Amino acid sequence: MRKEKPVSVLDVAAYILQKQPKPEPLTTWKLQKLVYYCQAWSLVWDDRPLFHEKILAWANGPVVKELYVEHKGLFYVKKMAKGCTDRLSANQKDTISHVLEAYGDKPAQWLSDLTHMEAPWIEARKGLKPGERGKAEIQLSTMQEYYSGVALEGQPIHG
Repeated sequence: MRKEKPVSVLDVAAYILQKQPKPEPLTTWKLQKLVYYCQAWSLVWDDRPLFHEKILAWANGPVVKELYVEHKGLFYVKKMAKGCTDRLSANQKDTISHVLEAYGDKPAQWLSDLTHMEAPWIEARKGLKPGERGKAEIQLSTMQEYYSGVALEGQPIHG
């Protein structure tokens, strides 16, 4: 097992943006969902978190606040000023690339709807009404358990 340490969500976001077909910017909403799925599948495939920041179960789906702060007020994002792809190992880049192959062509709304049907977001939002603001954290253990089950069932990772 490799001894990689989690990197910053900004590093992961920078790599996702770097891998986008030129000159297509991503919506900030879609970027948030892609980093969520990168974290989820890193927990399954690599048995460790990809990044160290918490994922919150906001009304519109999973959000990493540190990433949100960087793109707040923007609809599209083309690059991450504070992210550095050089911090990512080859294995981490491979994990992100596989997630992008599965989810990268999906619209932001589709990804958001998918997260709303899955146990990690649902469990974190327990007790909150639809659309209600909340600061509940999506637990890594819940993500790992849920997505491991998806993988064991032989379902394609894209739903």
